[in-house]
Amino acid sequence: MNKDKLVLFCLAVLALIAVGVVLKMAKPVILPLVIAWLLTFIFGPAINFMTHRKIPLPIAILVVMLVLCGVVFLGVFFLHGRVVTIAGAFPEYEARFLQIGRAMGSFLPFEYNPISDFDWGMTARDMLVSLSGSFFSIVSYLVMVMIFLVFLLSGKPYAINKMDRALSEKRARQMKHIIGSISSEISRYLWVMVLISFSTGCMVWLALTLIGVDFPITWGALAFFFNFIPTVGSIVASIPPILLALVQFYPSVWPGIITLVAVTAIQMTIGNFIAPKILGDRLHLSPVVILLSLLFWGWLWGVVGALLAVPIASAIKITCENIDELQPISVMMGSGRRYWKENQHKEA
Repeated sequence: MNKDKLVLFCLAVLALIAVGVVLKMAKPVILPLVIAWLLTFIFGPAINFMTHRKIPLPIAILVVMLVLCGVVFLGVFFLHGRVVTIAGAFPEYEARFLQIGRAMGSFLPFEYNPISDFDWGMTARDMLVSLSGSFFSIVSYLVMVMIFLVFLLSGKPYAINKMDRALSEKRARQMKHIIGSISSEISRYLWVMVLISFSTGCMVWLALTLIGVDFPITWGALAFFFNFIPTVGSIVASIPPILLALVQFYPSVWPGIITLVAVTAIQMTIGNFIAPKILGDRLHLSPVVILLSLLFWGWLWGVVGALLAVPIASAIKITCENIDELQPISVMMGSGRRYWKENQHKEA
């Protein structure tokens, strides 16, 4: 018996490794599909709203796609404007950075100065070339996401009826419960995170505007985007405006310190007090599971994978929760607060 369990364990490990390799190699196809799947939780309610009011499904999907195209166009327009603005201000910041490098070089015990002797202009040009090259890759990803989204939204209204015909009554009821749970939990999570991230971005923009840090709307947008990555994202989004404030107001360090305090206060207040109150323990995910999910999906698919880590982990947990054989996995993935509260009530 123990030998059989060992064989099953080894097979499970090999299967996980094989799935990881497939996900890594098939990233150009699977990643847009996963993004489109998550977008169905955002746009699905709009499709249901329109179809229930006798609007034909193709028209409803067309409206959703037009809205999505408008959002993408505004995002590209905004990104282009930010890149042009920062590129125009780069020579001024390069001169300030070299000034800081020369000042710091007087304290170094060797002749080579890694700051003032470094070719920052060439590095910036290389980054812009790399960014322009990745732009076409992003556009191709977006086109694939939209194609997948059209197909997923087209089949969504008929999925329930097909399950009733294809599966037994018990299995169909179980599948509908799993899909309904995943849909409600992830939809709520995504919409709440959009609201929280938008609030974070607006507060960062306002604080940096009052302090006088350059490009405040850029750093506000960065805070909005990275706030979807738990814990790590807020730290990453806080670093650029703090460093910029130190360079912009050199030789005074007080604006940089004020920026550090302001951005940290915003992130901690929203992340530790407001967000938990709104989200509560809805996803019931263990912090360790969230961390491992961030590391795994971040390694697998980069920044986009880190953004998708929590919804994917939540979907896996909900699926395991509704399958008897996999319920122990769901319990281990959970935060454990519910069981802790139950024990507290029993002891009381």
